[in-house]
Amino acid sequence: MSSQFPHLFSEIALGRTMIRNRIVSTGHHTHHSHGAPSERYIAYQEARAKGGAGLIVAEVAGIHETAHFANHFLQATSPDCVPGYRDLAQAVHRHGAALFGQLFHPGREVQATADGMLATAYAPSAVPNERFHIMPRPMSQALIEEVIGGFGRGAGYLVEAGLDGVELVASQGYLPAQFLNPRLNLRDDAWGGSFENRLRFVQESIRAMRAAIGDATLGMRISGDELEPAQGLTGDDVAEICAVLAPDLDYISVVAGMSSSLGASVHIAAPMGVPAGYVAPYARRIKETTGLPVIATGRIGQPQIAEAIVAAGDADLCGMTRALICDPQMPAKTRDGNLDEIRACIACNQACIGRAHAGMPISCIQYPESGREIEYGVLSPTKSPKSVMVVGGGPAGLKAAAVAAERGHRVTLYEASDQLGGQALLAQKLPGREEFGGIIQNLVREAEQAGVSLLTRSPVDVATIKAAEPDALILATGAVPYAPEIEGADEAHVVDAWAALNGANIGNAVVIADWRCDWVGIGLAEMLAASGRHVRLMVNGAMPGETLQLYVRNHYVGRLHRLGVEITTHARLFGTDADSAFFQDTLTDELVVAEDMDTLVLSLGHMPQDALGQSLEDAGVSFTRIGDCLAPRTAEEAVLEGLQIAWEL
Repeated sequence: MSSQFPHLFSEIALGRTMIRNRIVSTGHHTHHSHGAPSERYIAYQEARAKGGAGLIVAEVAGIHETAHFANHFLQATSPDCVPGYRDLAQAVHRHGAALFGQLFHPGREVQATADGMLATAYAPSAVPNERFHIMPRPMSQALIEEVIGGFGRGAGYLVEAGLDGVELVASQGYLPAQFLNPRLNLRDDAWGGSFENRLRFVQESIRAMRAAIGDATLGMRISGDELEPAQGLTGDDVAEICAVLAPDLDYISVVAGMSSSLGASVHIAAPMGVPAGYVAPYARRIKETTGLPVIATGRIGQPQIAEAIVAAGDADLCGMTRALICDPQMPAKTRDGNLDEIRACIACNQACIGRAHAGMPISCIQYPESGREIEYGVLSPTKSPKSVMVVGGGPAGLKAAAVAAERGHRVTLYEASDQLGGQALLAQKLPGREEFGGIIQNLVREAEQAGVSLLTRSPVDVATIKAAEPDALILATGAVPYAPEIEGADEAHVVDAWAALNGANIGNAVVIADWRCDWVGIGLAEMLAASGRHVRLMVNGAMPGETLQLYVRNHYVGRLHRLGVEITTHARLFGTDADSAFFQDTLTDELVVAEDMDTLVLSLGHMPQDALGQSLEDAGVSFTRIGDCLAPRTAEEAVLEGLQIAWEL
């Protein structure tokens, strides 16, 4: 047991299952499998078990042919799933972790297509989904009974495969929660109406699962509050529900939010800017109401936060899913007292749930090895150490330098400025984005621990490089703001976004021209509006933050509305004068004028900072570009390219 974390590293029993510590990787959609657990998914979960997590909860598995909510997810509808789950159980158990499975039906929460057609959504009643614009078909008595039977059969398959327990997903407005909710369940038969009738579907599903699994562990995941005033279950509703269901359960896993609403769905994976550990009070209420062990999940990214939650009695275990995506070894590092080696999650949502929502396998912007364990899970030492010169100390250069040094190369990194970090240094200046600087802290530490020589205030040129005679040269010189010629710009007070973030003088009436639709424009708008300025955000896209992960985008757009930021979409900047900016509507070609302006801020993206690269090509020097100096994109691509080039050396 860790002396600094006595509660976090104590054992606990969930039903008959003994969990070695209180750290949980909760169920989350990875896009690594379709149907049965794949080799990639098994490698992914094994890495978390090997890293010391106490409990792994496999991602949701559909339990009926109507339980299709997205492409690429697990199924537990026939005995065919047992071999894959058995392989998963063996991989997790060989490292001492326990393994539960989640059983799931989305109800009206259908967001993807099946064979190119939108699947039919089924729900207790025909109440439409706001977020996905789905009108469900009311379930018949026969279908209700089939789905209940599916929960039982699915539970039996998973326990037959060797899993330690199963978990009914009744959280975030999915089918079981829809039956519980009087605003969504409008039935007047045995499955709706009274409180007792609305509980019947969940009770019967739990009983079917128990009958199938015997004394294996049985839990339920539920939102402690769905945080949706119009349609969601409240904290009072959930406490009453859990009190009735508790005798049939071994534990309850507590989250927050509701899938069907743009605002409440943010809590499915709450981004940075949402307080750490904010679900703990909901978990405590359910723990006190039921007397059952509870798992709290929601922005618990650091072991210190988890220890405090467990020590305070708010919860018995902590879901630290994104923390484990970012650093699978986090539990072992914490247990062994190596806190300074932990790669802390920054809750950016970009490569984890962001990739899942884009239909791609999840990963991590800081740790692209995550989800790529087959390719990069075991470090491959080099057989021929080289002297490696990396030019540029942003995310791409730091990752390349760190991994190359870990593989045994002799690495020196040159950064022209006095700080390492590149554009992440700007991102952390924005409201609610302060944690983004963690990516630099983590990458710098990893480079230092690997033995990289980090040189700041060290600009290089062709002569410097030729004199150093490196065996391998990597250019990661980043990007600079894109500044096209704008008619009338000489007459106006025009400032680029980076200068604005670095403290440039900004007037009281601000127009932001936002082409890239990323964190820069949306963050600047909030920062300037919060300072009391009148801000108009002119977006060359369908919405602010269009390129951001949707929970991040929705969270920040809500903040802009509360601050009174005026938002105009489909606006292409083409000119300005002393007090107005001129835009063209990209749909109608109509003129849009933003008048009474003091300052025009340009957030028009970036262009490669590639003068050194061009000079090296002219001089015939061999090198490799990575990150934004190759093509301006995001930190995700930059760090991945750093990893890839380091493995190629």
